[in-house]
Amino acid sequence: MQNIKNIIFDYGNVIFLIDFKKTQHSFTELGIDNVEHFYAHTGHHPIFDEFEKGAISSAQFREGIRELTQRPDLTDAQIDATWNSLLIGVPPVNHEILLKVKEKYRTFLLSNINEIHYDFIMDYLQREHGLESNQEFFEKTYYSHLVGMRKPNADIFQHVLSDSNLNPEETLFIDDSPQHLKTAKELGLHTHLMTADDSLEKFMFKSGLL
Repeated sequence: MQNIKNIIFDYGNVIFLIDFKKTQHSFTELGIDNVEHFYAHTGHHPIFDEFEKGAISSAQFREGIRELTQRPDLTDAQIDATWNSLLIGVPPVNHEILLKVKEKYRTFLLSNINEIHYDFIMDYLQREHGLESNQEFFEKTYYSHLVGMRKPNADIFQHVLSDSNLNPEETLFIDDSPQHLKTAKELGLHTHLMTADDSLEKFMFKSGLL
């Protein structure tokens, strides 16, 4: 890739492995049989987007889950455990790659996330990797629930570009969701779709970025 000076990374399934089916399975294990109607990778109830934008609190999200599942008996702990079950972890090599990338490029994190997942991941990073946060890997991190915007909406991309003074023509965005890449392309960024048979390590070396 030519003239790339900045790289914006998505988090889920680019750096941190996730499996949406695990949360679907966890809901089903709680005796909930309408999971596909409100939560799937291809589409989901608006409550999930609102949570990712920080428009509702964790308490409001949990109450919404009780209403959607018609299970007022679900405890906060049950909901959190089910919701967090999709979070697998970071292959250690990904952190090594990010440090190498940061030596050559300005690097940023742009993630659709929510308060419950964010808290779990921060605890995971400290517990499993001895890290306080993702901050050492990036010049700046942008989490949807903290900035009040989410992908694929153009406003969050425009915010990152403006806030960090990035030229789209010199910026690569890596994500695993085609709809997010579509917006980035429309704004003039270079893009790469991370697929299930790809990895951050393979792409970085295959592309010549490292």
